[in-house]
Amino acid sequence: MPQQPLFVGRTALLVIDIQKGAFMDGADNGIPHMPGYRDNMITACGVIEAARAANIPVIFFQEAHRPDMIDFGRELDGSEGVHCVEGRLATEIADETGFTPTDYFIRKRRYSCFFGTDLEILLKGLKAETLVLIGGMTDVCVHYTFVDGHQHDYYCRVVADAVGGTSPAAHTASLNAMEYLQAGAVRQSAEIIEAFAAHRAEAA
Repeated sequence: MPQQPLFVGRTALLVIDIQKGAFMDGADNGIPHMPGYRDNMITACGVIEAARAANIPVIFFQEAHRPDMIDFGRELDGSEGVHCVEGRLATEIADETGFTPTDYFIRKRRYSCFFGTDLEILLKGLKAETLVLIGGMTDVCVHYTFVDGHQHDYYCRVVADAVGGTSPAAHTASLNAMEYLQAGAVRQSAEIIEAFAAHRAEAA
């Protein structure tokens, strides 16, 4: 199959779990972060700014678990410790994103942004066909959201320098896996920001 255009139809930006813990020194996040993770989240904030300027819908996601841990399920069976607990400062959406209460916001209890949320209803309302993914973690929440988006027939794009994984190897492997599903899925922030700017110019 030929590679699809960068954006097909209407586009939405999915900001996945860019929470305060990513910017807090010494925060006990319960999840390992690859070197350069914070830098990639700063890059992601630039993508958010460009989307806002182009009137691209921005949807924020917050992974959050109840303090009694009733909704962790099997998440603690692997390499992750307790993380993203409601009421903890590190769990809140990072101020660096420019998030406001009037933005689209979805709290999730599982890795995929589709699982147990109203994301599909929102995307139908927005008439979105292309999903641009930024945030963390590349090999967990970003990857699983990409796969679910792919299986729901969305055109999915992941911004390689605006996501961060649990390790460099896991980050790269997940990017490769997403590219396997959709040729041309893996993009760089400069390209996405330029495309958002072009969209803004066309709409003017």
